[in-house]
Amino acid sequence: MKNYLLYLTKRVLSLIPVLFVVSVIVFLIIHMTPGDPAIVMLGEDATAEQVEELRQQLGLDLPLHEQYLNWVLGALQVDLGSSYFMREPVTEAIMNHLGPTISLTILSQMIALLIAIPIGIFAARRRGTMADQSVMGVSLLGMSVPNFILGLLTMLMFGVILRWLPVAGYAPLSAGLWEHMKYLILPAVSLGTLQAALITRITRSSMLEVLNNNYIKSARAKGVKERQIIYFHAFRNAFLPILTVIGQTFGGLIAGAVITETIFNIPGIGQLTINSIERRDYPIIQGVIFFVAIAYVGINLFVDLLYGFINPRVRLEKN
Repeated sequence: MKNYLLYLTKRVLSLIPVLFVVSVIVFLIIHMTPGDPAIVMLGEDATAEQVEELRQQLGLDLPLHEQYLNWVLGALQVDLGSSYFMREPVTEAIMNHLGPTISLTILSQMIALLIAIPIGIFAARRRGTMADQSVMGVSLLGMSVPNFILGLLTMLMFGVILRWLPVAGYAPLSAGLWEHMKYLILPAVSLGTLQAALITRITRSSMLEVLNNNYIKSARAKGVKERQIIYFHAFRNAFLPILTVIGQTFGGLIAGAVITETIFNIPGIGQLTINSIERRDYPIIQGVIFFVAIAYVGINLFVDLLYGFINPRVRLEKN
């Protein structure tokens, strides 16, 4: 228990410099991007005096290092500022748009796992055969296709041609489970399929490594059923690397939702980010990107801690 607490403390402390670097990069990139929020808000016909007055009200006239310090001090108090356009706190705007993104992300990950793990195990059991090569070829293709291309293709096939599902829009969970799900199926498939390609390859390679171990050969020699060997012996020991990539892809799904939500007109934090970029709404952009970074790091930290809890050798080696 003491070793695990030490491992936990080290992992949490290691996140501080990561988040600091992310905050600096996000802040500098946004403020160095061409475009002035004051001009966007007032319009091109505004006078220089009006623009300068609004810049002072928004605090944009301060030096960059002062603006960054004010933002960081506010973030430490869970205060990411207020939106220039929506006139509401950034944290409130994020929470209002977080529900659709969470639903889309969870459904996408479920689809990815339902596709990837059985296919990865199937390919490992038939190593070197045409079936194995076909699976690897399809997974490589899946990793190469951008999610917006796959999204448009699914929209065209299942929404326009077959008319099975709506092509865009969103219904909250309060409207009913099926009403909520039918708007998320197409974007979740387009987003989750790409993640499934990576998980498939990791599942296959991890299973192959385990299946070559001596205890698997001994189990087969003793007459243990192949199904039991695959799922109760091999997969359990091959799951740790798969767990790691699941955490990485789950964090990637949150970031990938920006494009998918825009294509399918889902009012999540992805669409909120795109709208804020167009309006140069600095507080929203900074807040959303920083929130996504924290979510990504937090998910991977959770998986890493779970990895260390499942496999004590990991935390002992890192200590």
